[in-house]
Amino acid sequence: MRKVLLSLIGLLTLVMQLSIAQGNEKQANTINPLLPSGADPWAIYQNGFYYYTHTVGNKLVLWKTKELQKLKSAEVKTVWTPPPAGPNSRDIWAPELHFLDNKWYLYYTATDKQKPGDDTRYIFVLENTAADPLSGTWTDKGKLNTNYSGLDGSVFEHKGKRYFLYSAYVGSQSRLFIAGMLNPWTLQEDQVQIAAPTYSWEDQGGRQILEGPQFLRGKKKKIFIVYSAGACWSDNYALGMLTASAKSNLLNPASWQKSPEPVFKQSPENNVYAPGHNSFFKSADGKEDWILYHANSKPEQGCGSKRSPRAQKFTWKKDGTPDFGKPVPTGLSL
Repeated sequence: MRKVLLSLIGLLTLVMQLSIAQGNEKQANTINPLLPSGADPWAIYQNGFYYYTHTVGNKLVLWKTKELQKLKSAEVKTVWTPPPAGPNSRDIWAPELHFLDNKWYLYYTATDKQKPGDDTRYIFVLENTAADPLSGTWTDKGKLNTNYSGLDGSVFEHKGKRYFLYSAYVGSQSRLFIAGMLNPWTLQEDQVQIAAPTYSWEDQGGRQILEGPQFLRGKKKKIFIVYSAGACWSDNYALGMLTASAKSNLLNPASWQKSPEPVFKQSPENNVYAPGHNSFFKSADGKEDWILYHANSKPEQGCGSKRSPRAQKFTWKKDGTPDFGKPVPTGLSL
């Protein structure tokens, strides 16, 4: 009897240890939300670190970590605050950090405190020559020479050429434009519209909006621009996608084909609403593709501080297009 009792105690102890280990593993791996709050998330992997940023509103802040799922304990630093007046003095939105020509560049959207609004909202850029973007000095390189006011500037390189994407205010709509770049702060004169809102799901919350364009290099010689559609205050805010051949002229509007349906949208069954303004990053070993985005956990939470940054791995379909799946619930171990 004693042997049986000791065996039972040993078995129960083993079960408890396994349960605790699984719980600790789940706690260590749980990734969403990455932070309690943060819209327009962006991450880049460089020199063994993930550098992350999101919209704070009144300054530019960078996070630095070796493991993105540990963002809550990452090193954090405010690297720039806006001037008290001028064209970039208010509404500091949608920052993106890029490493170009062995220098760091921070692109961001801003407007004028004295006359704020869409008419004075433009994209600006800062430059830093330090090896670590959390150190060194950020130099103001000014406003990019876009043909329209707008927001959400992004940069990508393809076949040795550098391109700039942004969302332009054209009348009552927001449309997507692309341009070549002379240098990291100057666009070429040829700035081309590649997409306008044409579907009902791009007209949500009372506004026809295409914004937050992001480049994604695909499979089978395809490239993509994934964008946010509709108004951010709508639960139906979602991601759309443009597709082009990697061999095509990216400055030719005919090169881009728009998907007729959203490629990533709300999931009420998973309590995820208004997912949008995404970016992309790879795992540290370069083998996994991840999408980074913000979303709300309840309906009708709008564009405020309830939005939190989330990330999940995605795969590829046989035709070479991305398969983002559904937004996963918060607290899920990934």
